[in-house]
Amino acid sequence: MATQRVKLIYPDSLITRPVLSEVAIQFKVMANIRRAAVDDDNGWIICELEGEAQSIDEAMDWMAGLGVEVEGLGDVVES
Repeated sequence: MATQRVKLIYPDSLITRPVLSEVAIQFKVMANIRRAAVDDDNGWIICELEGEAQSIDEAMDWMAGLGVEVEGLGDVVES
C-alpha cells in the first residue's frame, strides 16, 4: 500500500459533489482527511490518499480532470 499526502482545492461547481467518495469507489483509494475548510464558494481539503500507487495516481489525475486542483505535499506538520 502507498500513501500520498495532498491538498485538494475545489472550485465552487464541485463543492457539493462527493468527490472523495467517488474516488474510494472507482479507484479503491481511501482518503484520511486531516484538515479542511469549505464554504459556499470554495473549499480545500488536506488528506492522505491510501491504496495502490497506480490507483492513487489515477485518482489524482481523475480529480484534476474534474477541475479539482491537486497539490502533492511533503510531511504534514501536526499542531
